This record gives sequence, C-alpha cells and structure tokens, in this order.
Amino acid sequence: MEKIGAGSFPKDSLEVLEDASAYAAEYIANVAHRRVSPDAAMMEGMQRFDSPMPERVGDPRETLRLLHKLGSPATMATTAGRFFGLAVGGTLPAAMGARVLSTAWDQIALNEATSPIGVQLEQVASKWLLDILQLPAESSVGFTTGATMANFTCLASARQAVLNKLGWDVSANGLFDAPHLRIVVSAQVHVTVLKALKLLGIGVDRIEYIPCDLQGRALADRLPDLDDHTIVILQAGNINSGASDPIGKIAEKCERAGAWVHVDGAFGLWAAASPKLRHQLDGYHIADSWVVDGHKWLNTPYDCGIAIVKSPNSLHAAMATQAAYIKEGNAVAPKDIVPEFSRSARGVEVWAAMHSLGKQGIADMLDRCCHLAQKFAEGLEKLGFEILNDVVLNQVVATLPEQENLCLDLAAHVQASGEAWFGTTHWNGKTAIRLSIVSWVTTSEDVTQALAAIEIGLDKLAMRGAVRASCSLD
Repeated sequence: MEKIGAGSFPKDSLEVLEDASAYAAEYIANVAHRRVSPDAAMMEGMQRFDSPMPERVGDPRETLRLLHKLGSPATMATTAGRFFGLAVGGTLPAAMGARVLSTAWDQIALNEATSPIGVQLEQVASKWLLDILQLPAESSVGFTTGATMANFTCLASARQAVLNKLGWDVSANGLFDAPHLRIVVSAQVHVTVLKALKLLGIGVDRIEYIPCDLQGRALADRLPDLDDHTIVILQAGNINSGASDPIGKIAEKCERAGAWVHVDGAFGLWAAASPKLRHQLDGYHIADSWVVDGHKWLNTPYDCGIAIVKSPNSLHAAMATQAAYIKEGNAVAPKDIVPEFSRSARGVEVWAAMHSLGKQGIADMLDRCCHLAQKFAEGLEKLGFEILNDVVLNQVVATLPEQENLCLDLAAHVQASGEAWFGTTHWNGKTAIRLSIVSWVTTSEDVTQALAAIEIGLDKLAMRGAVRASCSLD
C-alpha cells in the first residue's frame, strides 16, 4: 500500500476486520489451554515492537498480523478461568461482541445528537442497573473509565451538594475560602478513593478514619460525631476479605446528621443483584452515591466504571458543561454527568452483558463465584494454610502459619509455572496470598488445577512438611 485513499477504505476495513475476527477466535479457542502468564520467550517476542516507527504507509493487515503474532502470546490470560490476582472479570461473549460492534460504530457518546444509539443504550442500561441493584429509580448513572473516575465523579457531586447546602457554589468560587469539609472514611478505604479525594483538592492528611474490625468492616460504634459538613465514605467489598461495612447502621446516623454517604462498591456492590448475598449490604440504599465496576463482576471489557448518584441535580451541577440544570422530561447528556467530554459508548457493553444474562444469570454467576471461593478456602486449609478472612463473598486471604514470609515465594512460583496467577497482600499484620474469584469462565476444575499448582509449589519450596508440622502443633 503506497497511499491512503478513500476508495480503498471499505475493502481494507473489511479485510482487516476478517483477519481480526480470525485472530481473536484463535486466541479465545486456545486461551483456556495456555499459560496464564507469558513465559520468557513470549516476553522476549514482544520486545520486537520496540523498533523505529515506519517511514511509509504500510499494509494494515500486516500490522494486525504482527500484533497477533507477537502481542497475543504476551498477554495475561485474564479471559480464561485461572487468573485470580485482581477482581477482574473474563468478558462475557455478548459483551465482547458488543465491544467489537461498538468499535465499528465508533460512536462519540457525547449527547443524543452525536450518538442516538449510544445514549439510548446507556439510558436503558442505567434503568436496568438501578433495578437489579435495587437502588432509587430517580438516581443518575454515569459510565466512566473505572472505579477511580467513578469515585471522583460521585465525590465531586458530594462536594458540590454539601458546599451548596452551606451556601457555597464550588463550581463558581472554587475551594479558596470555601467552608471546611470533613471527610470520614473506613480505615481500610481503597487507595483509589484516596486518589479521587486528592484530585478533588482534599488532602489525605485531613481525613478522619473509622477503625475497622478484623474483617475490614468499619465499626459503626466508633463513628465520630457527624455534622452537615461531612462526607462519609464506606465500602461494599473489602479488597482483601470481601466483607462490607455496616452501611445501613452508619447511613442512618449520617442521615440524622445531614452528612453525605458514599459507597465504594467496585465489585462488592454487585452482591445486591443476588438474593443470597444481598443481606451483606443491609441498608445500602440509604446512601447518597455508589460506585460499581462493569469490568469486575459483570464481566464486561475494560474500561467500565459506573457512578450512581441519588440526586441527579448535584451530579449535573458538578459535571455539566452548560447551564447546571436538568430540563424536565429530557435526558441529561453523558458529557454532563461524567468528567469526559469525548468518550466511547461504553454503556453498550453493559447493556449487552445484562441483556444476555438476565437477572437470574447474573445472580447465578455471582453465587457460583462465591461457592468456588469457599472451595478454594477448603482446599487451602487441607494444604496447611490458615484462612484469614471469613469467606463471605468471592475473596480468599490465606497464609502459612509461622512461615508467612514464604507466601511471596509461593506466589512467584505459581505465577512462573503459568498454571494460575494470584498475588500477595499484607493484611492485619500478616503476609498472605489473596485470590479473587470473579470470572464467569472459572470452573471447579480451574480451582482444582490452581490448588494442585499450589501444592506442587509447596513441595518445590520444601515447605509442605514444615507447614503441616507447624499446623499439627496448634
């Protein structure tokens, strides 16, 4: 190809799309049988991308061929069933297909004029989300890149509402000379919440922390005295234990004091979609804003954070690029409820995931992941591990009694084997391995295979006998 011409565009696009479909199908067909993490040779292959930029126009099919040949082997197999390192979903078939189709659409989901279908599907997905999560129907829903920006969006709305109540328009006057805001958070708040607060100009040294119990739940009886200057940030789904704060008990106190309650529920808020798990979030609907991730337990592709705010006006006032009001009967443009102006129609994939699974399918997926977490915990106990958390959701934290420092070596060994992938954590003063079971693809056989890899790791590190000896002394 010597030049880019309008006449060649349709043909080139169709050929490349056919190639991409074939490469993607080959990848998906083999991903369950390959290593979870790339080996040294695969990593070495991707170094060939580090070359001088071409001087001339090239064949797009050759570009894609190279991307598949060198890039596909160097991926982490998160779309298979044995990646447990983060709360990362495996991408549902309908959501994956929607990503391909919406990429071909290439919609700018700025407003209804720039993408009628993008805005329509986001509006429908928003209604479905509020329904399945049992949140107030009048809430506003915005689609962001992830939980960090979703927290930023909700907390910007909280800041707007609280300061407005105190007679201060932060959109007009900024933070200089603004009334003092109090920020109260769980002592085990996720780091992305702290990042969002810093981006909003709220220094972390000014934060007040609520002590937590050994499962990482904020202690309702240790809540400081509250007032209407306060934003309280709680957690649905501790990143280590999976436990949720007593949201209802704390929210009731906040409601009486006039404080705003925000719930960071990147993966844990999905428990509201399961009748078997919903009780763990008792009273969560009393809060003022919530965050959840589509690319976690809903198993959509990255990037898909979701910001939900009970009061649409406060969100619109914080994010609007035009007059900060909502016209009665008209939908608010996506650009006026999230930070981004130019953005993809990422709500299309949320709609596709929810449409393909339905309410029962989502509940079943959540329940199955939690059942597999229990199986993981039982298997680890048989291998001599101490389970540090009550396995109430999809998270398992385990350590080796009196040999916890060896957890780092074990995790590295299993990662290097390619049989499974999980990380480590330091929780409640102990070094441990941490497993997140979130993917729709994960099966009981995947858990068994991962446990076998852990057992081999224990043998290879000459740990197994010592671990069981130490356990037998307890």
